[in-house]
Amino acid sequence: MVLALVVGGAYGASKVLGADKNKSSTSTTASATPSAKPTAKDPGSPESSSDTSSAWKVGDCGGPDPSKGADAYKRTGCSDAGASFKAIDIKEASILPGSIQCPAGTDVMIEVSISYNGGKSSGIPTNTVCGRNLSNDHPGDAGAGGGQLVKGDCVTSQAKEVPCSGSGAQKVLGLVKTKEECPSGTTNPIRLTIAVGRPYDVICTDG
Repeated sequence: MVLALVVGGAYGASKVLGADKNKSSTSTTASATPSAKPTAKDPGSPESSSDTSSAWKVGDCGGPDPSKGADAYKRTGCSDAGASFKAIDIKEASILPGSIQCPAGTDVMIEVSISYNGGKSSGIPTNTVCGRNLSNDHPGDAGAGGGQLVKGDCVTSQAKEVPCSGSGAQKVLGLVKTKEECPSGTTNPIRLTIAVGRPYDVICTDG
């Protein structure tokens, strides 16, 4: 299995974190390997007992996997010292990351994929895990400046998500397809460049 982690960012830029988990043989010549990579979200980027099953469930936890690389992640027990997030929802994977919408409060998004022959950075997407940090640091909360862009977050005039406490922050009043759909109170609708799969093209703000 391959895991890909998605975190805050304004334009859907992405970076790959190689990480692989346990291998389970699928034939005499191929094996499925779990790994992790984080990608920035589009506004508009495991005691280490390893888990050999391919299916994540709500309530599962995960954390860094130093043995596989500085930016690698794996499934963990929720009480393990290395656990850093808990799955709060599981979505179908998509080749269009911007089309996946996790629940409010999601701090990280993990893309679970199948790769073969030990591949660590690519594979066939199967699921997306919406995770919330186990710590008190929750960038995915509305206004905190991270996670997926949601109503209540803040952005700059260039549509970059920032904490609402920062200077120049404009409150997001809605995420819609056209300017005409923006709610009352919108003074600065920001039209985004076209992105296939993203459910909105305009950020309605009070800037």
